[in-house]
Amino acid sequence: MKITIIAGARPNFMKIAPIIEAIQKEAKKGSDINYRLVHTGQHYDKKMSHDFFEQLGIPEPDANLGAGGGTQAEQTANIMVGFEKELIKNPADLVLVVGDVTSTMACSIVAKKLNTKVAHVEAGIRSGDLSMPEEINRMVTDAITDYFFTTSEIANTNLRKNGVDEGSIFYVGNTMIDTLLKQMPNFKKPPVWDQADLKDKEYLVITLHRPANVDQEQDLKTLIDEIVALSRELPIIFPVHPRTAQMLSNIGIEAPNLHMIEPLSYLEFNYLVKYAKAVITDSGGITEETTVMGVPCMTLRNNTERPETITTGTNELLGTDPKALKPYMEILFNGEWKKGAIPKFWDGKTAAKIVEHLVYLFIKDAKIIS
Repeated sequence: MKITIIAGARPNFMKIAPIIEAIQKEAKKGSDINYRLVHTGQHYDKKMSHDFFEQLGIPEPDANLGAGGGTQAEQTANIMVGFEKELIKNPADLVLVVGDVTSTMACSIVAKKLNTKVAHVEAGIRSGDLSMPEEINRMVTDAITDYFFTTSEIANTNLRKNGVDEGSIFYVGNTMIDTLLKQMPNFKKPPVWDQADLKDKEYLVITLHRPANVDQEQDLKTLIDEIVALSRELPIIFPVHPRTAQMLSNIGIEAPNLHMIEPLSYLEFNYLVKYAKAVITDSGGITEETTVMGVPCMTLRNNTERPETITTGTNELLGTDPKALKPYMEILFNGEWKKGAIPKFWDGKTAAKIVEHLVYLFIKDAKIIS
């Protein structure tokens, strides 16, 4: 069984690492399974790409399409053109995509047009917000996927509503949590820990990159000013996403306890998250990590594709109005934040289950063909 695995952006790397490891283990058992790793180049910043491969033990890609940059349409087109050539030259029995980035959608389309089966890891999640490029990527990918590997019962329900056959849905858990649990002993203290004299549970971490929060200078300034005002002078660590950096340079925000730093590697960033008093973010993936680590999390969005982090975990959905922060910050500082629990199957064993299913499906299909 030849599997082509697609990686394109930071969230993908954490999701493919345990899958590659599981394939390697299965191959050592004697199974006829191998993989080819294709990096689309969607994220080309060193901190968002190369460092993750090094730290997570991901082998060097077999191919890099170098399709980063450009508008949504340009990037999608570049990935599709590059991947079509790659897949024709190196045919596969299955193309495996993860998450909801542009690469996920673009490579799924190419695979199906070349009559190659597609497996989608993290299928079925929905925010209901079509203004998000990721939501469109999810919907298109799931519309043409053959095998759906899901992280929650909510995702299963979404797929059923769309008419997906029950036999194609595999509720396996979350591969990003496989990576988190494996790498937790390897978390690295970042330089800012000593520079800002940080102490366990005595600082906040914020991340912002979504257009609703960062595209308007005054709105971004108001939001950060509000976080600073409510922080009770605790240090605020703000690894600045490239999307946000230019906007911040125009605003000129300063506060004694606000530490704006460059993006961190996976191991350094999660060290900060693990020991933070709370995380304020507009990222979906971070809400999963905080849930597993039991860290209070406030999501500055009007919707989320990961509702289990709220219903089960430590996350709360605040919306994009900075005024919504105050009551939640009071709950936090009063020591009354909900404890939360870890969602079903987020146990570090997801990738092994995915590979087990794929081997079985390949054998079953081979018997049907023969």
